[in-house]
Amino acid sequence: MDNREEVREFLTSRRAKITPEQAGLSSGSRRRVPGLRRSEVAALADLSVEYYAKLERGNLAGVSPAVLEALARALRFDDAERAHLLNLAQAADGSDALTRPRRRRNTGQWKPQQPAVDPGPITAGPAFVRNGRMDILAANQLARAFYTDVYATPANQANLARFNFLDPASRRFYPDWDQAADIAVAILRTEASRNPHDKDLHDLVGELSTCSDEFRTRWGAHNVRHHGTKRFHHQAVGHLTLAYEGLEMAAEPGLTLTIYTAEPASPSEEGLRLLASWAATPQSPSAAPPSGS
Repeated sequence: MDNREEVREFLTSRRAKITPEQAGLSSGSRRRVPGLRRSEVAALADLSVEYYAKLERGNLAGVSPAVLEALARALRFDDAERAHLLNLAQAADGSDALTRPRRRRNTGQWKPQQPAVDPGPITAGPAFVRNGRMDILAANQLARAFYTDVYATPANQANLARFNFLDPASRRFYPDWDQAADIAVAILRTEASRNPHDKDLHDLVGELSTCSDEFRTRWGAHNVRHHGTKRFHHQAVGHLTLAYEGLEMAAEPGLTLTIYTAEPASPSEEGLRLLASWAATPQSPSAAPPSGS
């Protein structure tokens, strides 16, 4: 993935989303663009038009934090968009090399590299470690039971993005499928900004873009967001509403430990308790989970 193209498309798409009224400017009667003009963004950020045009062409290498912050204010970025812009600037400087994931060797059967941190001892809820491409690298027993549908189809390769966009089972598992799809693309977008030269990510995006119109449309929107609560429908225990927290693993840059939790004394907490009980019961290879309500 070319970083300059990513920067250019991100800044252009953000500029197009802001109306003059939102920025406190007069819309005028001869406006030919849906959002702000380059000159208006430059004025709001206290930059020359020429310098802003250079930035929007994708040249973020060497840009100071003060300029990035001014640009974020002018384009009314939220926290997720600010972080995305910073990642793009760091990648443009070449600093992504320190956190770039190691290439996997092609041995025919793909297996994700196992992280040093084992989420197995975590009992508060489903816990798993993923990389920025959304490969599940390790999971506790409850997370494996929670993601039964993901593991059930070998073609998913334990990848949540493939499951989301290419596996019909995801439409049942995610009652708010559009939200889940938006989150998946936002995670991949963030990874693209951190590691623009990751061939594995490039291949995954190409696969999803080719096979899914839903993915291709979202990828072109360049949206990045933070989210906190999701709804699921598990085939064994029914509906679950869970909060989740993603913890960046300082010891292994690029990996995230995600833990799902339910509100105390809620039906979802009872559902997780039932799921944990089912997961702890020895199952025959052909055994199916009980039907949820």
